[in-house]
Amino acid sequence: MFAAYIAVTVLAATANLWAATNDFRRLEWVVANLDELKVSRSWLSTLGALKALGGLGLLAGLVAPWIGIAAAIGLILFFIGACAFTVRVRWYKHLVYPTVWLMLAAGSLVLRISTVRLH
Repeated sequence: MFAAYIAVTVLAATANLWAATNDFRRLEWVVANLDELKVSRSWLSTLGALKALGGLGLLAGLVAPWIGIAAAIGLILFFIGACAFTVRVRWYKHLVYPTVWLMLAAGSLVLRISTVRLH
């Protein structure tokens, strides 16, 4: 079970750090997506920072379980919000993207909780 946790967590962290990098670079397609979602471009750095912190928190959780749990919960909440914004503007064809990131964070959380030894 721990190997599955490691694999899912590294994948989730990598995905979030990649997404954060795209936000920080202000790639054209990222800005276009924000416009479609009716989110102010001024939020781009904040969104990138939250994704980066979440990804780094997941990696820290490999050695400090409670940090990983907190990071996974934060990312789950973040991507529930992203899904809500996508539904709000009825942009259903792009709902798959935040849903995949949401599932990765949820998978990391479930697997981490299943591997934590409570004292």
